Amino acid sequence: MTLPATASLAFTALMRNRLRSLLTMLGVVIGVGAVLMMQATGRGATAYVGDTISAMGSNLLMVIPGSPRRQMGGGMTAPLFTVADVEAVRRRAHDLDALAAVTTRPMRLVAGANNRIVSVGGVSPEFLSIRGWGVADGRTLTREDERQAAQVCVLGKTVRDALFPGGPALGQELRVHELSCRVVGVLEAKGASAFGMDQDDVMYLPFSTFSRRVLGSERVAFMMARAPSPDRIDDLKAQLEAVMRERRRILEGDEDDFAVRDPRELQAVLDQVTGVLTTFLLGVAGISLVVGGIGIMNIMLVSVTERTREIGVRLAVGARPRDILSQFLVEAVALSAAGGLLGILLGLAGAWGLAKAISVPFVFPAAAIPVAFGVSLLVGVVFGVFPARKAARLNPLAALRFE
Repeated sequence: MTLPATASLAFTALMRNRLRSLLTMLGVVIGVGAVLMMQATGRGATAYVGDTISAMGSNLLMVIPGSPRRQMGGGMTAPLFTVADVEAVRRRAHDLDALAAVTTRPMRLVAGANNRIVSVGGVSPEFLSIRGWGVADGRTLTREDERQAAQVCVLGKTVRDALFPGGPALGQELRVHELSCRVVGVLEAKGASAFGMDQDDVMYLPFSTFSRRVLGSERVAFMMARAPSPDRIDDLKAQLEAVMRERRRILEGDEDDFAVRDPRELQAVLDQVTGVLTTFLLGVAGISLVVGGIGIMNIMLVSVTERTREIGVRLAVGARPRDILSQFLVEAVALSAAGGLLGILLGLAGAWGLAKAISVPFVFPAAAIPVAFGVSLLVGVVFGVFPARKAARLNPLAALRFE
């Protein structure tokens, strides 16, 4: 019997029990859909984290106080840096392209009848350049602003919308602590970070203005450094560590009381975590495929029992055992293939919807689609062989007498 004829018989048999066939496919549909959803969402999350870290700036290093073994926010038990430390790094780090001193505090801003608590930062003029952060309106902070400790500031979009709704922000005065400052720029919108924080809910002043006129202290919370190119980041990191160990009088063999953080390390950690979670969820999806395969085997065994007399008649009129085996195997593969196709559609739709819901990019899982479909076909073959062989080995006389 030819393959088209076998496929036609198999399709006719499956259509006789449409609901049963549909329910049998569900395990494969769910398994394939879950595989694609996990692949697309995992890649989208990785891309989102990568984009967010890249938005912090290129070739970036951060120097923070505290033991290197502490987390980013847990190192403030060590002494803060000084302006002299910043100048020493500028002079002696040969692979340094730009350096910025940064100190931040949550403070209340007041503009007319509007007020808001935001993250207020005192930054060197190079800070926004290192971050790759431009202005949407007005200008950025300059060296002249830093030199004069000018009472000027730039606002993030969220702060601008909250304090000056419906009106211009440039040239307006606002108050932070007991200092009045003039808005000279509105920063480009950056949106939420990978950790869910609004990056636009900020205001920046010249470091000299913030330290002298607001805090009354020139201590530096952390430094941001930029290397000229990616291949010189490691050299710059070694130079920063050498300068700071000398400045903070750390003896050979003693643990540093500062850390030089490389955002690439954070990217690697997050990629690893995302990879582990994706692998775990793919394992769960794989279990769903196995369960779907068992469902196909179960239904095919039931079908063999129900159609014993039909099989006997076909064998009696000249059908060969391999024709019977082919028919039932084609039925099992057809069920799994149809389930695979529906699962692909369901998985892509689910991945797109989930990406929109959690605000990550939708990454089309081009490589995962043929793999998932291939696995669904394999499930049909593996779990359809046993029922097909059982049907092919039936004794024609016994099958004809079966009630």
